[in-house]
Amino acid sequence: MSGGVDSSTVAAMLKAEGYSLVGLTLQLWNQRRLAGRPGMPETSEGRCCSLDDVYDARRVAEHLGIPYYVVNQQERFEQDVVKPFVQEYLSGRTPVPCTLCNNHLKFAQLLDTARQIGAERIATGHYARNEYDPARNRWILKRPADASKDQTYFLFGLTQEQLSRTLFPLGNYKKPDVRTLAREQGLALADKPDSQEICFIPGGNYKEFLDAYLADQGQTIPDTSGELVTTNGEVIGHHEGIHNFTVGQRKGLGVATGSPLYVIGINGADREVVVGGSDDLLSKSLRATRLNWISIPHLDGEMRVQVKIRHRHEPAWARVSMAGPDQLVAIFDQPQRAVTPGQAAVFYDGEAVVGGGWIQ
Repeated sequence: MSGGVDSSTVAAMLKAEGYSLVGLTLQLWNQRRLAGRPGMPETSEGRCCSLDDVYDARRVAEHLGIPYYVVNQQERFEQDVVKPFVQEYLSGRTPVPCTLCNNHLKFAQLLDTARQIGAERIATGHYARNEYDPARNRWILKRPADASKDQTYFLFGLTQEQLSRTLFPLGNYKKPDVRTLAREQGLALADKPDSQEICFIPGGNYKEFLDAYLADQGQTIPDTSGELVTTNGEVIGHHEGIHNFTVGQRKGLGVATGSPLYVIGINGADREVVVGGSDDLLSKSLRATRLNWISIPHLDGEMRVQVKIRHRHEPAWARVSMAGPDQLVAIFDQPQRAVTPGQAAVFYDGEAVVGGGWIQ
């Protein structure tokens, strides 16, 4: 129970259906920890998992008459999500912290807690569907009915055991219908806005967060300054740190030319930021590692799938095949814009998630 309308509505729905429920909230980050540091706002408005959200979740549990517990996982969240997020940016990559959180914490930890209290399954407010396919003897993760709320991109790391013990009751609902259900169940937060920001980055400014977080650790951002170079190797300027850039970025490059320039790539080892024109952003292929398969046990030969390279990306047709142990190559039918190392590549066969991995 995150304190939002989705998970609260799920709890109400399941209670109405006769399930025996226990409400659980993961306390992941102290929202006041960096408040007031340079660039950091004083409030946590607009973010998920805030202290106000915990209060809202508790009120919903009281309204429904179900037991409710807060599980403190702040230390593990910092080790498994926040620190990797910082290190990825400092190495010139662009991480996806919500996927790391799902993979390492939300589902793994909630299922561990469920076992400890004797619960058979967990239910969440994610917009996704899962079902067992007896022909394949596998649990399948599928896109939801509300395509605009599809969260399967962030769930590609779920294991078969996790999927077998998870319910996604909102998979067949549209968001407006969920709010209607919340009102019908008498939930006071039926009109509560959705969270829009990464929970541990107030204001959404990751650059300011890096400064504030490292200062909190008694550290400073390491010197990753270097050269701005074109795709043919010409040095055209200097930058103050590779963590200030991501592939596809146009603004803030610090150089002026007769035509727009974009970040094409980041060479962390040499602290180079490669820039070029819009056409240089197009990639015919990508490589991914740390793979997880869902609808298939492993990939044999070549498979034609649709590939999503970031959350808001329209999946693109490609051929995928293994290029070595735990390494995959995808060849797109049409070149794709701003394939970004550190992001996830998720593979779809129609509505089903085949699997996914991390772009190299």
